[in-house]
Amino acid sequence: QVQLVESGGGLVQAGGSLRLSCTASGRTFSRYAMGWFRQAPGKGRNFIAAISWSGLSTYYADSVKGRFTISRDNAKNTVYLEMNTLKPEDTAVYYCAAAPSNTERLVIPYDYWGQGTQVTVSS
Repeated sequence: QVQLVESGGGLVQAGGSLRLSCTASGRTFSRYAMGWFRQAPGKGRNFIAAISWSGLSTYYADSVKGRFTISRDNAKNTVYLEMNTLKPEDTAVYYCAAAPSNTERLVIPYDYWGQGTQVTVSS
């Protein structure tokens, strides 16, 4: 089992940048694929980006492709989401999630979730 804690959210103006971090407990972080999701007010939780256990494979939603970058540091048990050129429609609670995996597949069920961090983009 893994526990996840997100950080780095906040208020930013449109066009600005933020970097979210998600730190996992335990010593088996490298055995998990990691994903970022977000939930805007009154809407469902949507996939944003994912990275394989090795870091070699990444996958993005069309809405953030070219603006967001997911990365991981297995030595620090941390996954990052670099968000650039932020738009008001990026306003949401951002969640990281983990899925046990030893393949490069990323469209898989994510079993473990953090509590979320709020990102607000003002126009």
